[in-house]
Amino acid sequence: MKITEIRLGMISVPLRVPFKTALRSVSSVEDVVVEIHTDTGAVGYGEAPPTGVITGDTIGGIVGAFKEHIIKTLVGRDVDDHEDNLRALNACIVHNSSPRAAADMALWDLYGQLYNIPVYKLLGGARKQIVTDITISVNDPEQMRRDAIDAVGRGYDCLKIKVGANPSLDVERLVAIRGAVPPEVCVRIDANQGWEPKEAVRILNGMQEKGLDIEFVEQPVKAHDFEGMKYVTERSYVPVLADESVFSAADALRIMQMRAADFVNIKLMKCGGIHNALKIASAAEVYGVECMIGCMLESKLAVNAAVHLACAKKVITKVDLDGPVLCREDHILGGATFEEKLITVSDAPGMGIRGVQEGKITYIDS
Repeated sequence: MKITEIRLGMISVPLRVPFKTALRSVSSVEDVVVEIHTDTGAVGYGEAPPTGVITGDTIGGIVGAFKEHIIKTLVGRDVDDHEDNLRALNACIVHNSSPRAAADMALWDLYGQLYNIPVYKLLGGARKQIVTDITISVNDPEQMRRDAIDAVGRGYDCLKIKVGANPSLDVERLVAIRGAVPPEVCVRIDANQGWEPKEAVRILNGMQEKGLDIEFVEQPVKAHDFEGMKYVTERSYVPVLADESVFSAADALRIMQMRAADFVNIKLMKCGGIHNALKIASAAEVYGVECMIGCMLESKLAVNAAVHLACAKKVITKVDLDGPVLCREDHILGGATFEEKLITVSDAPGMGIRGVQEGKITYIDS
């Protein structure tokens, strides 16, 4: 099975409601879709979101990375040379983690198709189903209270609350939500780098002293501030999960060695795909650190790849793969099924993706 062509296209999927964090506000998914074609007719699918404020990847940058580097590297290669293909992909361009992730998932898709086995079984096959949380965007406390009530009504028992945009309002937001949902509902918060270390400790300890029962806080300080994150981890009553700080296995390893966080978040778009995510998972297994699997604003196509990884590895104990349920429409054929909080991986060969609905992808000329 030889790679003969790589095609790029754009998909646009409206969100149910605007997605708001301490860093940005987004109303639709606008992502680059990647198709790796072969001489047998098999196609591998990938997706890359332009998340410039986190990864630095823009639509132009993603397209440029493929046209100038990735396509030239992969076309003509044999799908069966899987390890060599992944190494070549990661060597052909530095940074550009989202386009590398899109190509990586398409290569895994084809490799699974070649041997007629789903990717999650290739990687370990730990389980077939996982349960995700759902994100509550930053808004005024009353709106966030209503959104939390709606989520619980839809069956979610774990809420990820976006905070950090206005520290003086964060406690009020959590008080409003905790007062509106049953006490057994898990509440985790995501500051998206919104606080300074001492401020984070003050806010987090104040939350716990008010009985808000926070499971953990995601990325309370700036991504580069490993020492600041360690400061928070050592002094906060709330456990800390590193997210934007983890772009590579080296980052994850440093955090674990420093004990700068209690957990690490694996996102394919930050680390460059499954090939590199497996290294983070292996390091976590060695250090006894649990992982969360997360996503950017992605359609089911890209999130599906994260589902395969999550279903393969038991070290991934926390799931934040709500991207598809935040979307108003689903344009992707095949793949995992998303029934609100319950996600079931596909047993079809590869990633199980059959393509994009007709008329929902706009191809980019080579």
